[in-house]
Amino acid sequence: MGQAPRAPYSMKQILAYSLLATSLLVAVPPAQAQLMPSAQPSQGASVGNGSLDRIVAVVEEDVILQSELDEAINAIVRQYASNPAQLPPKDVLARQVLDRLVLMKLQVQRANDQGIRVSDQDVDQAAGNVAQQNKMSLDQLRAAVEQDGYSYAAFRQQLSDQIVAQKLHESIVRDQVTVTDAEVNNLLASPTYKAGEVHLAHIQISTPAGGGASDIAQAQTKAEEAIKAIQGGMDFNAAAIRYSDAPDALDGGDLGWRRLDEVPPAFADAVSSLKAGENTPALRGPTGFHILKLVETRQPGRQIVTEYHARQILIKPSEIVTPEQAEKKAQDIYTRVVDKKEDFAKVAKDESKDNTTANNGGDMGWFVKDAWGQAIAAQVDQLKDNEVSHPIQTDAGWIVLQRLGTRQSDLTDQLQRDQARQAIGNRKADEAYENYLRELRSTSFVDIRVPELKDPDDKQVSTTP
Repeated sequence: MGQAPRAPYSMKQILAYSLLATSLLVAVPPAQAQLMPSAQPSQGASVGNGSLDRIVAVVEEDVILQSELDEAINAIVRQYASNPAQLPPKDVLARQVLDRLVLMKLQVQRANDQGIRVSDQDVDQAAGNVAQQNKMSLDQLRAAVEQDGYSYAAFRQQLSDQIVAQKLHESIVRDQVTVTDAEVNNLLASPTYKAGEVHLAHIQISTPAGGGASDIAQAQTKAEEAIKAIQGGMDFNAAAIRYSDAPDALDGGDLGWRRLDEVPPAFADAVSSLKAGENTPALRGPTGFHILKLVETRQPGRQIVTEYHARQILIKPSEIVTPEQAEKKAQDIYTRVVDKKEDFAKVAKDESKDNTTANNGGDMGWFVKDAWGQAIAAQVDQLKDNEVSHPIQTDAGWIVLQRLGTRQSDLTDQLQRDQARQAIGNRKADEAYENYLRELRSTSFVDIRVPELKDPDDKQVSTTP
């Protein structure tokens, strides 16, 4: 299904081993009950039953250890500590978590084969996002991780794996997804686009790639069992945790808000006929059976936003200019334009290293608050018209900013076109990557070594790609 733009990594996503690159990923808030990631204890450690660690699954040339699985399961259990009844039976939960671990390892392996790498800076930024979302400093995050006996290095590795999966997703869909103006125009004119936004939850019962009639029948039976459980009074989110095999199952199947046009056409009609709180019957789709619940609806209003007009002078560090020298030069420029009253536009033409604005005297045009990044957004809102900021440190370098004016603009039509284009692109990307993951799982060598961890409905035979 289509989705909103990907959010920064949150602790709950880490706890649940969410697969960032799937069509069913939704933005979720930081976990409240438990902040710890699922880090691995050292090799050879004792597991819950007192025995030595063992291999529970072979995934191509990698393995999943019992300790790794146990820690991932424990993280989920802690996440639902306040409402443990929502969790499925232990054997079902173990298989769900193991399947996530398998798919993550396959994605990381395929990304490595394609030369996809993650830098320490990428991981630092992701860790910073996690800390910020949990209202912590990085030092506090590290202390919280280690206080519960986990390795911060393993925590960072887990972050790295998730970033790698996201980069793989981007590389797979980059050349497969194009959106034309005609598609945008058709979507804007469609009744489903005009119908507003829906908050959905779902249960997905997948069929294996290339599955036969017996696989389809088993999936349908499981979907009907979920329907009966819901009709019998089971909470829909609890049913998603118990029955769904989508990557967001352990988050209760919540898909968040999305426009009705982002829902695949095969399901949109069924959803549009629902009232809030109702769910569809089991709907057959290309990848299996889906049960959708309409949580609530809302109609979008006009998009009136504040736009800013500003100009900038950018000083960048380089091979011959150190960061300290760049900062000092930016401070000198501030003094020149504020205290010595030099012409801002002339200084920008002479000194600014921003290729897009320097020749225009640093003029950035009219823009919405976040268009030039968070550092500028935080400052432009605080400045008065014609006021010049002290040097601002950004990812690009040091910026001296002057706000020239503000205005209120109705950007409804522009934003609608942008949202429609993004909705179409997301839907196409989701479909492409979901098919890729199903093919990856079905053609990879995966050997589940523990009989009770094998899915009784899984008829797939592990093969060498």
